[in-house]
Amino acid sequence: MTQTLMPDVNRAGCPSRVILEHVTSRWGVLVLAALLERSYRFSELRRHVDGVSEKMLAQTLQALERDGFVLRDAQPVIPPRVDYSLTPLGEEAANLVAGLARWVEHKVPDVQAARAAYDGTKV
Repeated sequence: MTQTLMPDVNRAGCPSRVILEHVTSRWGVLVLAALLERSYRFSELRRHVDGVSEKMLAQTLQALERDGFVLRDAQPVIPPRVDYSLTPLGEEAANLVAGLARWVEHKVPDVQAARAAYDGTKV
């Protein structure tokens, strides 16, 4: 009989680490937070998530789709139309990481002050 280990993000080789990486990567967080607002077409999402390359956005969406967080809806029209939206699992994850992202936005002044204080001691 094979013993199945419970997921433990602190254990090397645990599959939760890869999922955590997809959800908490810079682009993963920004894509999930954007999709929390509404569904987007690829080009719209690329404009909304300023600074992401086409390649990184495609890779991020593919990883999030594979993990069950994002739904890719390719509509059979000309020209082709593909919309991306959150699954229920994706909405749950997006709420968590979007909350963290908003907290970070609000704490920028505090972090900048801490950095200045730290840097002042290193002169």
